[in-house]
Amino acid sequence: MDELNPVVLYVEDDPMSREVMKLLLTRRMKFDHVHILEDSTDFMTHLLALPEKPDIIFLDIHMEPMDGFGMLELIRAHPDYAKSPVIALTASVMNEEVTLLRTKGFDGALAKPVDQRNFPEILKRLLSGEQIWRIT
Repeated sequence: MDELNPVVLYVEDDPMSREVMKLLLTRRMKFDHVHILEDSTDFMTHLLALPEKPDIIFLDIHMEPMDGFGMLELIRAHPDYAKSPVIALTASVMNEEVTLLRTKGFDGALAKPVDQRNFPEILKRLLSGEQIWRIT
């Protein structure tokens, strides 16, 4: 992994959230390897077809046809991705959901909308292996 230019995958069905993340990663942080999927249709096919393995994966939790929990199960079941850092992005910030996210195997969670001011530092910490549960 190139710490200065990691490979990022973001799966998000909301066009505005996709655009904000794309601008944040490509323009502000100057990352060259950003892959964004508009929905979870054929998720594993798309993941495995990427030109490079993501260093970190961000999943929107509330999606169709497969939610973030379903995509996480597929990721964890694949030997090449089982240990990949997977971060949940969610607009629901209830404590019960955070507990469920931890229990199901996410490596962290961030509230939507993403805090653009702090996101570069948070991403750096996530890429170093730290678990961050920032839902407020």
